[in-house]
Amino acid sequence: MYVKHLFFCNFVSANLLKIFSLIMFKKGTKIYSIINNKCPRCQEGDFFKHQLTYAPKKVTELHKNCPNCNLKYMIEPSFFYGAMYVNYGITVGLSIITFLITSLIFGASLLQYFAVIFIVLVILTPINLRLSRILWINIFIEYEKGKEDFVS
Repeated sequence: MYVKHLFFCNFVSANLLKIFSLIMFKKGTKIYSIINNKCPRCQEGDFFKHQLTYAPKKVTELHKNCPNCNLKYMIEPSFFYGAMYVNYGITVGLSIITFLITSLIFGASLLQYFAVIFIVLVILTPINLRLSRILWINIFIEYEKGKEDFVS
């Protein structure tokens, strides 16, 4: 009886996870645009000019406009300064998670905590910079269904 119940619970949870991922990661959602680094309006054109890299000049280099729907990414002068606040939140969250993992698993000293947090933040800097920009623009721009067919 217990085995049947356990099998049923695993089956239900796996199917719910599939349904959740289909709903959350489908085109038209903010998560789709963020994960795939696509234009928030048409979700077809690339947001960044280059793939993920550690080259300082290429990390956050954007297209001026969406290659597909011609959305101007720099909505106003200094638009992405607000992304600094998003980046700050991501950095604080990563620091707390790294501290908790380091303390719970390794039981390190205070200096070791700081060293591990510093290393993690340096390694994840390009991801944080890109993620903060794509999150910031997705706050202000909505997906428009008919815009993905437009070619400039």
